[in-house]
Amino acid sequence: MKRAANEAPIMPARPMTRDDVTARIVSIKIQKGLKWADISKKVGESKEWVTAACLGQMTLTKQQADTLGKLLGLTKEEITLLQVVPYKGSLPTAVPTDPLIYRWYEIVSVYGTTIKELIHEEFGDGIMSAIDFSMDITREPDPKGDRVKVVLSGKFLPYKTY
Repeated sequence: MKRAANEAPIMPARPMTRDDVTARIVSIKIQKGLKWADISKKVGESKEWVTAACLGQMTLTKQQADTLGKLLGLTKEEITLLQVVPYKGSLPTAVPTDPLIYRWYEIVSVYGTTIKELIHEEFGDGIMSAIDFSMDITREPDPKGDRVKVVLSGKFLPYKTY
């Protein structure tokens, strides 16, 4: 069928993005009443890693993506996008405005130099990897109010001379 000369061209639909898949995952999780721990058990990795992957910060293997897709009823296109290396870094602003995320920013602002100094004193000049890394978040019961316990463990990577 031909278009009339004065008709606007038909524009293709916007391609699906990894952000679209993330939004769908979060929506389905809420609709199904799932917890990240439930999802991670099915995927077979830690709740911290699977949550980061579902929020668009990690690349899933084909098997992990297929498992997640089956659990959440994702399309083939969505499952494929889960296997693409994402653009990492998900904060919408340079200084976080969400109160919980801002507290982490505050921790780094106040204690960052202390952490840096103590790591350098113990290990030398280098960094803690966020690639060869693990994290564990647990609830610590306390009569004065439960506490959040976060354990970060990253491989030390020394700077090399050349």
